[in-house]
Amino acid sequence: MMEKLTVIKVGGKVIEDPVTLKEFTEKFKLVPGKKILVHGGGVMADKMLQRMGLEPKKLDGRRITDEETLDTVVMVYGGLVNKGIVGVLQGIGVSAVGVTGMDGGSIVSTKRPSEPFDYGFAGDVQQVNTTMMNSLMHSGYVPVIAPITGTEEGQLLNTNADTIASEVAKAFSDQYEVELIYGFEIDGVLEDINDTESLIHEIKYDEYQVLKEKQQIHSGMIPKLDNAFGAKKFVSRVIIGNYIRVNEISLNTTEKYTKLST
Repeated sequence: MMEKLTVIKVGGKVIEDPVTLKEFTEKFKLVPGKKILVHGGGVMADKMLQRMGLEPKKLDGRRITDEETLDTVVMVYGGLVNKGIVGVLQGIGVSAVGVTGMDGGSIVSTKRPSEPFDYGFAGDVQQVNTTMMNSLMHSGYVPVIAPITGTEEGQLLNTNADTIASEVAKAFSDQYEVELIYGFEIDGVLEDINDTESLIHEIKYDEYQVLKEKQQIHSGMIPKLDNAFGAKKFVSRVIIGNYIRVNEISLNTTEKYTKLST
């Protein structure tokens, strides 16, 4: 039997607010075994862009990254957010190392083609080299990955954190029994975004497509689910749930989450 690895992605208000970040990291600490944390930081990046007099631009939940935006997101994701999370983890006794995909060439991307729409300096993941992250985990460290990757030539690229979590989970699936958890502020995928009691406990790809066509699922949830379903065929379990329950989800002590199925 292969050793278990849990890949957890968080973003949004979870990492923006110091109180919720502390709550999350306390639960993350309780997740057993080897684990990798992937984080976003889009809200904080938007605020920084606005402070600099720049208007954030997005399409279907994905950021359009021009040169000025790239400089800002590298600063925010790779610096402010990443090191802030690492600091909180260190403070509660979790040995964490913050990295980007550029570090050690661990996540190699190509710049997204400008057709049919130009997303600017956005990266599409081509390869995840697991050596560095494995070295960290075998040495007792938890990798904390910021959503910045790079080309083989060294060009930094803004890369969707949900995509990174999916690709990292897939890359390790031949070495570990991998569980992928997307954690955020609500219990999972809702049939009605305005009704927190409308939790979908299990969702199939065809059902997701119907909900998307009806616009019951939209914005940032679309790339999250696209990536989640992309990983499903490779990993043992893919879950979308509340950040405050990540340890319960991993330990199967709660049923409050959305499970993806084929």
